[in-house]
Amino acid sequence: MKRFVRLALIAVLCLAVPLALSAQDKAFKVAVFVPGVTAGSPLYEQMVSGTEKAVKEFPNASMKVIEAGFNQGEWQEKMTSLAATGEYDVIVTSNPAMPFITAEVAKSFPEQKFLHLDAYFAPGNPQIYSMLYNQVEQAYFTGYLGGLVTKSSMPGANKELKAGMVVAQEYPALTKMMKPGYEQGLRAVDPNITVDYRVIGNWYDANKAADLANSMIDAGVDVILTIAGGANQGVIKAAKEKGKYVLFFDSNEYKIAPGTIIGCAVLNQEKAAYERVKMAIQGKLAWGRADIVSAKDGYVDFADNDPLYINNVPASVRQKMAVVVKKIRSGALVLPVPQL
Repeated sequence: MKRFVRLALIAVLCLAVPLALSAQDKAFKVAVFVPGVTAGSPLYEQMVSGTEKAVKEFPNASMKVIEAGFNQGEWQEKMTSLAATGEYDVIVTSNPAMPFITAEVAKSFPEQKFLHLDAYFAPGNPQIYSMLYNQVEQAYFTGYLGGLVTKSSMPGANKELKAGMVVAQEYPALTKMMKPGYEQGLRAVDPNITVDYRVIGNWYDANKAADLANSMIDAGVDVILTIAGGANQGVIKAAKEKGKYVLFFDSNEYKIAPGTIIGCAVLNQEKAAYERVKMAIQGKLAWGRADIVSAKDGYVDFADNDPLYINNVPASVRQKMAVVVKKIRSGALVLPVPQL
């Protein structure tokens, strides 16, 4: 009898081990939904690479990248089709407009989870996590440098005290964080600096961006912040041809036009994607939460250690810029995010 009980226990244990292993090794599928195309879009490239880095750490995890193209009218339909497959444990995406799309899609697919980077969605929805960068800080970096440049004796600077800003489209994060942050930075240098602000209407029309930049330069602008995706190339081309300066957003791109691009305010979206996707795979991500992260947290920064910045911006300008960069990184200079 005792022998029979022992054999029975052994049989149960043998069955339990594979069950435990199968639960631990259950497949975890991640979809990365790119609202546009990956190549040439720094934040989307970082989202994909950060997700890929996280997925590689787990043998049971896999990922697929879906590019939705530039037609925003198709994004909701394509997101709906993706969620309808029921294949993916989490859909990762990045764009300030995406939470409003996924909130609608989520109503039809209550089991689907959505992880948003570079976006904010009011906390409380158990299907949605969002992470917003403090882009007041990011824009302030560019504005302060722009103010220093337009008041400098650099070859492309003039006495007009005019700075430009070219954007693809208007959306809450831009109008409530980026534009005000840029203006605050400029006017912290000199309250008399004025801003020439232009909107392209899309993220790809480089020719229109060039026309707007040329018009601004002809009106006395000597430094331009461009936030326009693929259309950035038009702004860069116009500034380079006329010996003026460009401030870049989201990634370090001095190499595109050394001496023309003289400041890059960056977001560490690869770090954000890696950390949050890893947490999702481990079951540790707090769904329903909306995080706001800053330079002090290591997600927003200014690329001041690149030789192309050091070699093309005078030491007198860099020294003044370094004081402000240090204050923002340490949290000594607080630039709060407004209610979105």
